[in-house]
Amino acid sequence: MFSGLIKKFASQKPSKDAAKKRLQFSLIYDKLEIDDTTLTNLQRDIVEVISNYFEIDTSSLELKVKRGEEVSALVFNTPILHIKRKTV
Repeated sequence: MFSGLIKKFASQKPSKDAAKKRLQFSLIYDKLEIDDTTLTNLQRDIVEVISNYFEIDTSSLELKVKRGEEVSALVFNTPILHIKRKTV
């Protein structure tokens, strides 16, 4: 990911705007650096909330943070076994 970013900026003439974009990207990356403990806690919380509405396959959970050049995404993937119907 970084090699593509470096190539992109290396092929352009150095400019104030390019430097600003590099700095913004670096700050965003640093801000979104997530450790394993945080991801584990986040996964536990997400499972708890989703489990109120669905029965899910907890053995097949996948939680990832995908980072792009301008945005990042939290991707949570799990098979839904069935919907929990709440009676009133």
